[in-house]
Amino acid sequence: MEKIFGKFAVVVLALGMAIPALAGNITVKGSDTLVLLAKKWAEVYGSTHPDVKIQVTGGGSGVGFAALQNQGTDIADASRQIKSREKQACIMAFGKVPIEYKVAVDGLSVYVNNENKVKELSLAQLEGIFTGQIRNWEEVGGNDAPITIYSRENSSGTYEFFKEHVLKGRDFSATAQTMPGTAALLQAVNKDVHGIGYGGAAYGQGARALGIKKDDASPAILPTEETVLNRTYPIWRYLYNYVNPALDKGEVHAYLEWIRSDEGQKIVTAESYYALPTELRTGLAKN
Repeated sequence: MEKIFGKFAVVVLALGMAIPALAGNITVKGSDTLVLLAKKWAEVYGSTHPDVKIQVTGGGSGVGFAALQNQGTDIADASRQIKSREKQACIMAFGKVPIEYKVAVDGLSVYVNNENKVKELSLAQLEGIFTGQIRNWEEVGGNDAPITIYSRENSSGTYEFFKEHVLKGRDFSATAQTMPGTAALLQAVNKDVHGIGYGGAAYGQGARALGIKKDDASPAILPTEETVLNRTYPIWRYLYNYVNPALDKGEVHAYLEWIRSDEGQKIVTAESYYALPTELRTGLAKN
């Protein structure tokens, strides 16, 4: 039996054939910001490609990059760019830097309870609140009440992005309550009249996004599709897929191309994310 299987394997390799059970399965892991969209992509793509099974799980961008390094996923979802040390870990693991694909655009939104009378904050005020320097809503034009901070776990790309771009690398306040995902964070803010948190624009149901000012002299900008795509909203970002170059072929490549096609980007908009500009899309499914 071993000899027969060995001969079959040699024939498969000689003909360059792929084993269908392996070729038709794609694993996607990482960003909780992207997980809702990634699951919808997988559902729609699977409906027209029944031989392709796509498994999507979250856990955070850091978890996705770790899985990519360990060759435990085909595609890593990320709400931030890969770090230098993560690139090096991939090079150590499979000899190459992962390929980066932009797949959507996001306005990283700051959420408060609907009963909070504060409508806008500057980036400096956000830094003060989330680092613990500003502790009472009265200091930023609200009621005399303590501020409750809700944050994400440190494996989250959203956590990393917010820390780098809003807190300027400073640590979050020790009083910040860590939530396991954006949906859980929004639920907490929705129930806490004194709460504040941050997350992707697609998760805003039940709470209210604040207008954000670059500085005291700038207008407050809400995270809408227009302001995010024209980059006037101060905390905009791309969302990404990363893949081992050796796996960027066959069904995996076809799926990544489809995600960035007009058809895939229609789903981005339908799921309340923001679609890529036309120049960043693929040539597939053009109307």
